[in-house]
Amino acid sequence: MNLTKKDKDDKEITSYFSSFIKEIERQKLSPSTIEDKKRKILLFRDWLVSKEMINLLPEEIEKKEIKNYRNYLKRKNLKESTIISYMRLLYAFFNYIEDCGGSLSFSLSTKEDSDIQKIVNYYFQKKGLSIEEIKEDAKKRKIIYSRFTKPAKDLLYLAGSVDVALDAINKVSLWAKSRNLDYAIETVIKKWPEIKNLKPKEKKDLPYFRNEPMIWSNTKRKWYVISSSTGEWLEFAGEEKDIEWRKEE
Repeated sequence: MNLTKKDKDDKEITSYFSSFIKEIERQKLSPSTIEDKKRKILLFRDWLVSKEMINLLPEEIEKKEIKNYRNYLKRKNLKESTIISYMRLLYAFFNYIEDCGGSLSFSLSTKEDSDIQKIVNYYFQKKGLSIEEIKEDAKKRKIIYSRFTKPAKDLLYLAGSVDVALDAINKVSLWAKSRNLDYAIETVIKKWPEIKNLKPKEKKDLPYFRNEPMIWSNTKRKWYVISSSTGEWLEFAGEEKDIEWRKEE
């Protein structure tokens, strides 16, 4: 990156680390949590050093570099949940820079908030609600939007983009509905390691005789009709052609 610094008193990004760490230390956190946060933000500083970007202004760091840092964390074989915590702290660091009067080359809050809203809305759409119904339920407090923003943000960090996050929600939705299971945005995060292989349950052909379900006994090698009124297994005395096959609902 061959950018020329502007002729003003902008601070290089390296100057924000110590004050941000002091801000962490002032928070009412356990000593171990404070040390963990300090270690995570200093890893980002070390990465900037390795990329010769430590003396750049915050506004000279592009969003693609943040994606590169995320890929760097992936290559360290960290758990996805751990990567999320690293990225969450990094965005807190950039918000801190903005609060201190620094400027960035990319928007944090507006774009991220919009992306999170898209994820939450899509989640409820997959639950069968229209955008109008979602807005109306939010007004009536039937949907407490704030309860879904944190997992949506975690999913966004995990997926790396809105499109990937929405695709993951769709896959989990199809998988869960085919098994009559409920699911949440947290379920998508939990299923992330297997998301590529997550498939809906295949519907089987089920046998019926005169609208009564049937079952095959491997032990006795014969069909039985299950009485819907008594639950009793009645030996099937008909022929194969009398069996009606229906798709599992």
